Amino acid sequence: MLRTVRVALLGTILLCACSTDKSAATGFINRTQHSDAQLWTLWRAAQQTLSQQIDLNPLGRLTENAPPQILPGDLRVWQVSPRQVMVSPQTDVSSTVLLAATGMQLANPTGLIACPQPCNVRYAPAYSFYAPPLSRYAASWEFSGNNFDFLVQYEFENQILAALGYDMRWR
Repeated sequence: MLRTVRVALLGTILLCACSTDKSAATGFINRTQHSDAQLWTLWRAAQQTLSQQIDLNPLGRLTENAPPQILPGDLRVWQVSPRQVMVSPQTDVSSTVLLAATGMQLANPTGLIACPQPCNVRYAPAYSFYAPPLSRYAASWEFSGNNFDFLVQYEFENQILAALGYDMRWR
């Protein structure tokens, strides 16, 4: 009798383990005013771009005059799904704070947010962290035409590249 109970218990455990829904962690924690469907469209667009070509240092070229580091596309991008990537706006830094910190004068809303360490810049329109996965953008971009799409797609590219182990220092 005890053997039958053990076999039944082991069988139940194996069945539960095999039927675990591994896709439950796939998707976004959407704090935007856009639909999950739109975020998925931007994720797929990021995959499409990276499957064709990878630019590893757009920031390095802008801030350090570094030579381009362009790689061929990586088809592994199609294997990467968002794993509870939080996507959320962050309040723009005020023009007063920006002027005091950088000497840069922009009207409000500035379109920039404070980019915490380990960012290479102090202020940016958007940034991402990878553990836990998080992409933030300046709130003023939320309904600014295609700018929202451009920023979020770029940050999704960063999430995908980080998941594949690329050097993210200048992205």
